[in-house]
Amino acid sequence: MPGPGAYWFGKEEREAVMEVMQSGYLFRYGSENDPKFLHKVYTLEKEFANYCGANFALATSSGTSSLLASLVALGLKAGDEIIVPAYTFVASYSSVIFLGIVPVLAEIDESLTLDPDDIEKRITSRTKAIMPVHMLGNPCNMDRIMAVAKKHNLLVLEDCCQAAGASYYGEKVGTIGNMGAFSLNMFKTINSGDGGLVVTNDKALYATAFAIHDQGHSPSRLGVEVGARSVLGLNFRMNELTAAVGLAQLGKLDKIVATLREKRNQLKSLISKAEGFKFRTLNDPEGDCATLCTVIFDTKEKAAKVSNALGSKTIDQSGWHVYANMEHILNYLKQVGQPHTKGSYPKTDDILSRAMNISVGVVDGGLGAGWGININSTDVEIETAAKQFLAACQ
Repeated sequence: MPGPGAYWFGKEEREAVMEVMQSGYLFRYGSENDPKFLHKVYTLEKEFANYCGANFALATSSGTSSLLASLVALGLKAGDEIIVPAYTFVASYSSVIFLGIVPVLAEIDESLTLDPDDIEKRITSRTKAIMPVHMLGNPCNMDRIMAVAKKHNLLVLEDCCQAAGASYYGEKVGTIGNMGAFSLNMFKTINSGDGGLVVTNDKALYATAFAIHDQGHSPSRLGVEVGARSVLGLNFRMNELTAAVGLAQLGKLDKIVATLREKRNQLKSLISKAEGFKFRTLNDPEGDCATLCTVIFDTKEKAAKVSNALGSKTIDQSGWHVYANMEHILNYLKQVGQPHTKGSYPKTDDILSRAMNISVGVVDGGLGAGWGININSTDVEIETAAKQFLAACQ
């Protein structure tokens, strides 16, 4: 059950991997004078930065490590608070918790992203940052979030792990806040199995994130630095094989997103005649990834009836993307005195209990999107799925 990029694995990915294998050189560092060193990681960083319109990009081992490196680079420390939506993948919380930072959950709205109206209610003297999550490929309302951040002098780390290829009114996600973190996990828009990327326009933030991702090194890029290091880092490096696949997928990203939008529009047109639901809000109707088609029913009873009839489930039952289903996160929130029981975020609970994700590009039962179509679905298959949905709604 992969993301759309995996459906389009082909000769480009195979040839890129074989090129690296035949070189016999898989490490991200090497000499420009060594013909075996193909500098795929370096090239991916340059091309992804260019794609996003960012000054800098850093390749990492995962979306989670992208978040970790970014959080440290931003200067957040143990005891600081960061506002995070109550609907997101567990890594948005776990990366924060591992650093001793306190995730302060906030409500979502019917875009299924962070509700700007709830952010200011969560700000305390310890709040240092906001983490808007472009959930399910739908950019957050960044105008309003950035306005709150500016008013309260807060940093903004965009969690773009589910939104490679998305933009917000002409700006690529990840470039609007101080930093952006992406994932290349197999369930994402494009993927290399696992892997991640960080983008920023700030040279100092980039240099610190680079040091965190590689044992304190400065961005030497094509060689291994030897000398004084002022930052204690870890190893979140990407290797050449991962980057080779990532590069091949990046070359397909715009076409993937365009295809998904076309197929989702076709599906939405066919099912819009049904009553008792609405489509989720798109904060930029021209900018989301269209990996999913999310419908929000008038009642949770109708949502349960339709999703059950289709062999799917409502979003509130969809595992580690819903705060109330993360027992280890709830235990931590209890320890630090934060709301930690189901019902703590009633607006989020209500929306998720009435919502269903229909797969378009990401086919993932863990997201509650195990039913629907995929990026390769034919017109006939889309029409068949629409008829099934309409029948279930009767």
